[in-house]
Amino acid sequence: MKLKQLEGLLGGLQQFPNPKAKLSPFSHFSHFSTPFILLSTLVVTLTLYTVVPCLFVCLCLQVELEQYPTGPHIASRMLFTAENSFEDVSDKVVADFGCGCGTLGVAAALLSAEHVLSIDVDPESLEIASLNAEELELDMDFIHANVLDLGWRGPIVDTVIMNPPFGTRKKGADLDFLSAALKVASQAVYSLHKTSTRDHVKRTALRDFNASSAEVLCELRYDVPKMYKFHKKKEVDIAVDLWRFVPASQQSRSI
Repeated sequence: MKLKQLEGLLGGLQQFPNPKAKLSPFSHFSHFSTPFILLSTLVVTLTLYTVVPCLFVCLCLQVELEQYPTGPHIASRMLFTAENSFEDVSDKVVADFGCGCGTLGVAAALLSAEHVLSIDVDPESLEIASLNAEELELDMDFIHANVLDLGWRGPIVDTVIMNPPFGTRKKGADLDFLSAALKVASQAVYSLHKTSTRDHVKRTALRDFNASSAEVLCELRYDVPKMYKFHKKKEVDIAVDLWRFVPASQQSRSI
């Protein structure tokens, strides 16, 4: 992160309400000291809580694509865990599958990813994501494509981050994304899936997609506001798992 940008973000932190309200420990941080964990979590979370609400968002959401925004609460934990527990972000080539308005990709860039590729099938989402990167002076690339039809062969990126469609409209859509991600990531895939599908996701990743490991890092609450006409409630709280998948090729490299 650039010094000027960091100074600007920290300068506005006094307006952030109750910064400790949503902080929670992760079991994977045991090798870090407590002061480091608290300070790093606070800085990263506050940074994203400051940046993400200011990002431009899509106004014409497409229900068939299951477009739902990734909020700062989830984005901060997802990227902080990937970087500080596994070093899967800084100095790495990161791909954001189904990037939407670019929240996860922006978070990766703020955490010093070497390069970020944001991919989405929706041109309007890509345009907004590009605007967000430009506003924050982040160097990111945007690709208009269906992640299932990229045609990439072998590991192209180090890490894939994604909040895929949950498969509510099209059954198995989240696993289609996962299959594609495991084919192009050399190091790890971070993905969100409904907690209710945990056993199925793990079984499919290990058996059908040849992942060498599939681990739930933590369970999060995904607040889905009323965004589409068919939504009956003002807000729905969904339990989701943050997963880390390791491609089989990574295991063979470490032997």
